[in-house]
Amino acid sequence: GCSDETAGARRRRQVVYERALRVLPGSYKLWYKYLMERKHILEQGRYPLDSVLYRALNNTFERALISMYKMPCIWLEYLEFLVSQGFITRTRRAFDRALMALPVTQHGRVWVLYLRFASQEGIPVETTTRIYSRYLKIEPGHAEEYVEYLRSQGRWREVAEQLIKVVNDRSFRSLEGKSKHDLWMELCDVITSHPGEMAGLRVEDIVRGAIARYKDEVGRLWTTLADYHTRRGLFEKARDVYMEGLSSIVTVRDFSLIYDALTQFEEALIASAIGDDGEQEEDSKGAAVGACDFLLHDAGDDLELRLARLEHLIEGRPELLNSVILRQNPHNVNEWHKRAKLFPDDAEKRIAVYTEAVTTVDPALAVGNPHSLWISFARVYEGIGDLENARAVFEEASRYPYLYVDNLATVWTEWIEMELRHEKFPEALNLARRGTTVPSIRRSREDETGMPVQDRLYRSNRLWSLRLDLEESLGTPESIRGAYSVAMDTKVITAQMILNYASYLRENSYFEDSFKAYERGLALFKYPHLKDIWASYLSDFTERYKGTKVERTRELFREACEGAPPDFARPLYIKYAAYEEEFGLARNAMNIYEQAVKGVRKSDRLLIYELYVTKASEFFGIAKVREVYESAIESTEYPLPDEDTLKLVLQYSNLERKLGEIDRARAILVHGSNIADPAKHAAFWKEWNSFEVRHGNEETFREMLRIKRSVIASFSDQHFNTAIIDAASVAVGVDDDADDVDDGDLEAPGPTTRVPGFVSAGVIQQGNRNDGGAQGEAGNNPEAIDLGQDDDDDEV
Repeated sequence: GCSDETAGARRRRQVVYERALRVLPGSYKLWYKYLMERKHILEQGRYPLDSVLYRALNNTFERALISMYKMPCIWLEYLEFLVSQGFITRTRRAFDRALMALPVTQHGRVWVLYLRFASQEGIPVETTTRIYSRYLKIEPGHAEEYVEYLRSQGRWREVAEQLIKVVNDRSFRSLEGKSKHDLWMELCDVITSHPGEMAGLRVEDIVRGAIARYKDEVGRLWTTLADYHTRRGLFEKARDVYMEGLSSIVTVRDFSLIYDALTQFEEALIASAIGDDGEQEEDSKGAAVGACDFLLHDAGDDLELRLARLEHLIEGRPELLNSVILRQNPHNVNEWHKRAKLFPDDAEKRIAVYTEAVTTVDPALAVGNPHSLWISFARVYEGIGDLENARAVFEEASRYPYLYVDNLATVWTEWIEMELRHEKFPEALNLARRGTTVPSIRRSREDETGMPVQDRLYRSNRLWSLRLDLEESLGTPESIRGAYSVAMDTKVITAQMILNYASYLRENSYFEDSFKAYERGLALFKYPHLKDIWASYLSDFTERYKGTKVERTRELFREACEGAPPDFARPLYIKYAAYEEEFGLARNAMNIYEQAVKGVRKSDRLLIYELYVTKASEFFGIAKVREVYESAIESTEYPLPDEDTLKLVLQYSNLERKLGEIDRARAILVHGSNIADPAKHAAFWKEWNSFEVRHGNEETFREMLRIKRSVIASFSDQHFNTAIIDAASVAVGVDDDADDVDDGDLEAPGPTTRVPGFVSAGVIQQGNRNDGGAQGEAGNNPEAIDLGQDDDDDEV
């Protein structure tokens, strides 16, 4: 039926296509439709691959390609049809023919199918490698695809060769985003992981090239190279590589990587040796080996040697790690000291370490103090009792090109102290004199800038201080004076040295010479260094002459006080006044205190005034005391801080109160209230309040409150009508107790008052009243304070 009719129709269509193609063999459309129709028939019929129809269609494709050899679609359909049939040689040759027939611009479409065919299972590896080799000539950027194929096939030699080509090609750009670094690491992993397949390749040179190129991966690469030799069974060579890596790396991370790998390597060798020994013991039971046959029967048992190597490796880890840090910076002084401390009981190794250190460290690049290396070096020799070599080290250290004079001075002082420790006192003194020898040609400090430190050593205060101490202990009086004189002439002397020199002269009864030393010190120094010199000078002078040379002493004190800055003048004025009190005139002492107020800093004036008041009370009585207080409180040229002024006001007021001068005390408080802000000086107002409670009355208490309100207003920059406020406060105060109370009711019997907590002094001031109870003269102010008409000095 239908199938026969369909088959007949297909045959008729094929006959028509064949006839048309004989007439039009160059028609692409006819050939393409004809071939696709026949291919579709085969796909729908699911015929076996060895069917005659497949061979017939293959022949039809071949006939079409005679005239359609430039048509890529025909070629691609034919090639895909051949690939589906499983032909290898025929398909490969067809691909080759297509590549030769088509232009280069169309080869990309062919190669996609060609590579897919080459990667199929069952295709011989040699065939695929040749196909990829041809492809990489026109597309070298796809080398990674070929590498992955070779890796999947286990062709490690070819993988290494391709990776070598890739890393050597500067124009190569990875399509997978890999960097040159990644490709190098991949190459090294491949060649070291499969040593048996790398015959002919210079594996070690390749890995060392990567080590030289990538400094951040040296630890990994050294372990990789050692692992390569381990896989080949070259254990000694592997150990040498590990040790070479440890001696060349410069980072702690790489050190940890290599050291851990080496430790595991040694442990694996020991485990292997233990296993081999066990087998040999079983095989050799019952067999005795004579001493003469030892060499013939030695089995090469090196277990003890391997254990010793591992122990040495573990014990030497701090030294190896220190070497790594020193390779990072060989001029790190502290690391050299740490290295020497690794051998506390081995003097030879410490000597070797310091010898290498002092020859390696450049003072211009040193991190730390390079002179400490020389000092420690000499102490090693000193510790073993070899003073000659210790002196030789110090001698060499004294010629080392330090950057700073203080470094060289430290070396000299250590050298001198070593001689002192071994009681070589003449040698120590000679060294001190040698180190402080002044050059014959004098230069200024500016001219000496840039000269070697050896030429500037004589200006070292540290070395001079040691020499002067030694001169005082071991030298003669002439040598001591000469040393101090040279120190002063070269201006290297310090204030403390001046004090020491004067003390030495005083102890040896050279008093005038000690005063001359003080005078030279005063000429050399300025404040603040002069503070101690003046203090010692004045103390020694007054102790020596006491009251015998008063004018000379006064001249010294005046010179000291006039030249002293305000910050340092107070103790000088106090000492000057004390001298006048003891050996001079009390009037002069008062004048000195008055001058001190002007010469000291503002914060010290209160102390001076307090001393001034005390001494005035002691020598001249209350009149002078009042004069001092008033001058202190009212001074405008040399004023006190407000806090200090209020303290003096309260002291002055308390003094008058104790003397029974209540009105004067109150007037002083009123005067001081002008600067007493209640928000800051509550203690002042509390004291005044207590004063009024004890000694005042209602009127004086109200006056105090009125003054306090006015002060508050003045400090808060508010303007109040004080008259209205006073009137309102009086009205409120009266109405609080009784509505019918008037001013006349204030004459209640007894010294009572309506102010809460107020204790009256027993006197209530009132205005004069007439017979009708009316108020007296309008000119009398009941709130006025009577300060007394006959005490003009107390009016404020």
